[in-house]
Amino acid sequence: MPSPFQAQAQGDMSDHLGASPMSMIPILDLIRRVPLFAQLSPEMAEAVASRVTKRRFRQGEVVVSQGQPSEGLFILLNGRVRVLTTDERGKEVILAVLKAGAFVGEMSLIDRQPASATVRAELQTDTLLLDRAEFERSLPGADSLSYTIMRGLVRRLRLADQRIEMMALLSVHGRVEQTLRDMAEESGGDLVITRRVNRQDVAKIVGASREMVSRVMRDLEDSGAIVTRPDGSVLLHARPAAQGG
Repeated sequence: MPSPFQAQAQGDMSDHLGASPMSMIPILDLIRRVPLFAQLSPEMAEAVASRVTKRRFRQGEVVVSQGQPSEGLFILLNGRVRVLTTDERGKEVILAVLKAGAFVGEMSLIDRQPASATVRAELQTDTLLLDRAEFERSLPGADSLSYTIMRGLVRRLRLADQRIEMMALLSVHGRVEQTLRDMAEESGGDLVITRRVNRQDVAKIVGASREMVSRVMRDLEDSGAIVTRPDGSVLLHARPAAQGG
């Protein structure tokens, strides 16, 4: 069943949304159909409509690039995009497949960090773009409570993306080592877990049995990757986490 956007956009469109049905729909009407903007006041909806532009992406074209700042906030009007992350070996993990009404690019805009994932069009996809400068003008003050909460939510989402990537790309050995590194803090130039490591908790994080975690930690100790001190703290030597299998 076509989306509310697709129902208004049947037929082919030119590269610049030339004389197609989509191009003839006023941007304000498109804004009002986007769930993200459903609660906006008429005045705010008009303000957003005056700031966005239409952008088309062909099948396979990249909307947002992992490791690069997002150009702006993209709201999908039709089509479909794939959100994926790639490790240093080129292995990909699909985080989500998004359709009309979804939006991408917001995390990089809010925390001003590079995008944590690539967004690629699976089909020809038309979007509304609120560029970076206009998005930032629409934000509350940087010292406001709401903006502080937004940045906190983005940090949480980035950690969730990293966890999904870790679970998909690393072996159990690699997941345990990466989890230990995430638990560690820098102290005197070393990475140290200052509290005793609860292996059952680590097992729940990495999706393995406690026995498997204990076996991996013994392997890490035997190889010199970690050193368990008499007080229960753990010293981690600087080296990349184990490769996935």
